[in-house]
Order: sequence, then C-alpha cells, then structure tokens
Amino acid sequence: MPWHLGNSNFAAVQWLQWAMIPLLFWSLLWKGLALWHASKRDEKLWFAGLLVVNTMGILEILYLLFIVRLFRNDKISGSPVIKKRK
Repeated sequence: MPWHLGNSNFAAVQWLQWAMIPLLFWSLLWKGLALWHASKRDEKLWFAGLLVVNTMGILEILYLLFIVRLFRNDKISGSPVIKKRK
C-alpha cells in the first residue's frame, strides 16, 4: 500500500516532513521580500502574480533579480538624478 494511504511504515517517510520545513522557510523568505518590493513599487499585477503562483521562490528570485534589480552593485532606480544648483 502507498505511504499516503496509511502505510504502517511511518519512519520511512518521516524525513519528508523534516525536509519540508527548510523549504517552507525558503519560500516564505523570498515570497515576503518580493511581495514587499512589489507593493512598495505599486506593481499590482506583479503583486497578484507573486501572491497566487507558488514556485518555491524561483519566480520571486527572478522578479527581484531582473525587475527590481535588488542584488546589483549599480542600483539604477530608473529616476533621473537631479543636481542641486549652487
């Protein structure tokens, strides 16, 4: 009988439960960071997409890398630099 139908060998699949805990924290970390940036940038479609789609952090990391450009050294905000007059 398969394990999900009530197999009596519970110890054989107990490692799966413990493996899910780090994956849960990994996903929550990236999802929270991406949702925070999407709301801060007022990107409603990205916010809704990131909230609904669960990709274990992959879509969130891609959003932060290519849209927000969070992990780049030359953080380009997209807004023009205004120089003060002397």
